[in-house]
Amino acid sequence: MSRRPFTPKVVTANELIDGDAVWLTALDSWSRDMAEAELIDDEAIAQDRLLFALSQPDVIVGAYLADAKASGNGAAPVHFREEFRARGPSNYLHGKQVGVKNHV
Repeated sequence: MSRRPFTPKVVTANELIDGDAVWLTALDSWSRDMAEAELIDDEAIAQDRLLFALSQPDVIVGAYLADAKASGNGAAPVHFREEFRARGPSNYLHGKQVGVKNHV
């Protein structure tokens, strides 16, 4: 049985207080912008970064590794779930949607 190759990941979670989706940066901080996330291409490092995130229960909840890809702006989602989390609520302009032009 062959093992699938590791695909790039980001560490993501939700902020404890306000619930916003956040991503772990290479500087050990949390950003509401997925493009600022540390894109990890090594499985061992990804597991280590996830453990680091899980050690912050007073800051975030529900940390996990999400598939991602590099884009011209930084890390980008590859799955629709992460695309929704990166955009924020879509029912009306609030949260991450406030600064978005041409909202549909």
